[in-house]
Amino acid sequence: MNKQEFVNVLAEELKKEGVNITKKDTAKVVDAFLKVVENELKSNGKVQLVGFGTFGVKERASRRGRNPQTGKEIVIPAAKVPYFRPGKMLRDAVK
Repeated sequence: MNKQEFVNVLAEELKKEGVNITKKDTAKVVDAFLKVVENELKSNGKVQLVGFGTFGVKERASRRGRNPQTGKEIVIPAAKVPYFRPGKMLRDAVK
């Protein structure tokens, strides 16, 4: 499912719940949600949606690796990487 398909399905679900919102406004809500998550992760915070899951940032230590083309050993620098950890309700729903 891509973003536009997600917006369409979300707008339909909202209509079923009695919320009258256009697809254009639904897209704005989705964009705002993504922006909030992005800004929180940029500031090394986390977003916890109980039952659904947690978005956060992990520190990855530097490590040694190999250039697959030359076989030469290289140092891969430390980095911050985003992660998503699913909550119990989401894990149970997928089983």
